[in-house]
Amino acid sequence: MKTHKNARKILPDRLLKELQEYVSGETLYIPKAGEKKPWGEASGARSYYKQRNSEIRDKYNNGVNIADLSEEYCLSYDTIRRIVYKR
Repeated sequence: MKTHKNARKILPDRLLKELQEYVSGETLYIPKAGEKKPWGEASGARSYYKQRNSEIRDKYNNGVNIADLSEEYCLSYDTIRRIVYKR
């Protein structure tokens, strides 16, 4: 759970005055340093698409044609083609 802190209680006066030049009276979000995760890792999207694309390639390699895969996965023909030909 995110908490709000009074900047006056935790920042040096000189830094607080400098920040007030930019965002006086407004809420300011300060992200954590060095904790940015790659796209899709936090939500699980990266692993979902990796698994789905692997499944598509397996089906293609076992004889399912691109048009059928396109219909099954509700993706364009070109998208399926990019997935199956990607190394």
